[in-house]
Amino acid sequence: MRKVWIEVALNGAWGRALQPGIPETVEEIVADGIACARAGAGIVHTHAYSADGKPTSDWQVYARIIEGIRAEIDVPVYPSYPPIPRAGMDAATRFAHVEALAARGLLDFAVVDPGSVNFTTTKTTATTKPAGTYLNPEDHVRHALAFAARQGLHPAFAIYEPGFTRAGAALARAAGVKAPVYRVMFSDKFAFGFPPKPYALAAHVALLEESAAGAPWMIAGLAVDIRPLIAETVARGGHVRVGLEDAPLGSSMSNVAWVEAAVQLVRDSGAEPASGPDVRNALQALPAAA
Repeated sequence: MRKVWIEVALNGAWGRALQPGIPETVEEIVADGIACARAGAGIVHTHAYSADGKPTSDWQVYARIIEGIRAEIDVPVYPSYPPIPRAGMDAATRFAHVEALAARGLLDFAVVDPGSVNFTTTKTTATTKPAGTYLNPEDHVRHALAFAARQGLHPAFAIYEPGFTRAGAALARAAGVKAPVYRVMFSDKFAFGFPPKPYALAAHVALLEESAAGAPWMIAGLAVDIRPLIAETVARGGHVRVGLEDAPLGSSMSNVAWVEAAVQLVRDSGAEPASGPDVRNALQALPAAA
């Protein structure tokens, strides 16, 4: 029976004003990550917060989270990185915490997204404050991919726009990295990419097959419920990401509930959720970026 990866994205950078159920403290994140892995998540993704409740890239905070989860259950855990680099922030500074974590053997993925995007909302108006831009200049992407190649890590891509797939595949080949994991991102609230519709999934899969045949991929998103796409995703050979970073804002479901729902839908589709070791074994069998 095929093993489907279920990744849980625990929190994001929303803050509790927008997503009340997210874990923020190290202790909350560790407990939630363990509970989700025990419920069927084979990968855990998290953002870290400092004592004042603001997002942080302190590698020591991330290390406490990763070590805390992995002390209880063997599952890959990977961090985020600053979405909008401060003025003058170079790539080495932006990814310093990722390199520090890798140096301590705490990472399975080298997180980097191969493009930039505006977070325009689908219901924007003439008086709406202009949306922020998620910035990933190519020199930053190249820096992160070169690091991934040196460390033998698989890049973790979030594909907000279809062009991210083509650019990511080209840059991954140029860097000689192991096959990236492509997370195709849907949204109802934001106007990037596609809404969570079957035609959109089919388009993403077709483009990925042309650009990076055989690479692992999963459905994900921001402020969206991707459960209606899970059955078709499993049938097409893909994997699944859920959790409060991705869920509609104000979600009444916990991270564990999102994982449990994904597990049931995966099983209903004739597959089984992969464990952390299952994910690692599958990654080890993958070739370099094609």
